[in-house]
Amino acid sequence: MIAFWLFLLFVILQRLIELLIAKRNERILKVQGAIEFDKNGYRVIAAMHVAFFISLICEKVFFQRTLNTYWIVFAVVFAGAQVLRYWAIKTLGVYWNTKILVLPNHKLVNTGLYKYLRHPNYIAVIVEIAVIPLIFSCYLTASIFSVINFILLRRRIKIEKIALRKTSIGFAI
Repeated sequence: MIAFWLFLLFVILQRLIELLIAKRNERILKVQGAIEFDKNGYRVIAAMHVAFFISLICEKVFFQRTLNTYWIVFAVVFAGAQVLRYWAIKTLGVYWNTKILVLPNHKLVNTGLYKYLRHPNYIAVIVEIAVIPLIFSCYLTASIFSVINFILLRRRIKIEKIALRKTSIGFAI
């Protein structure tokens, strides 16, 4: 059980650090004239992530879920998602954010990871939402939140495309 709480603490600390980075980037971008799109959608996604952690804890504790037999495979997949996420964050630099913030007339980033993938950060999130619960045999959380996350990200990507089309130079997604 201690492994669960330590892992959960690690993931939550990651998310809190990412929120600090996003807040710093938001301040920088807004000073430069960035426009925020879909504030309400962001709140729903944030609430989904909080509910994900609550569900994970409840399923683990109340259903007495144990470490999955294949936990090492899932942990390696999780680690791969972390590499993908932080590569995306590094590639985007100040433009990375948890919100949809777009600078008018900004040229899209198409270097690094974005030369090969359109939404690497979202791929990492999709993997995490599925794999974190699977490490601890929390199949209900993995299933339910994978579906919810897919629906929310699909909507968000559509809104991002519209925002980028309206404001960016060289948009061709």
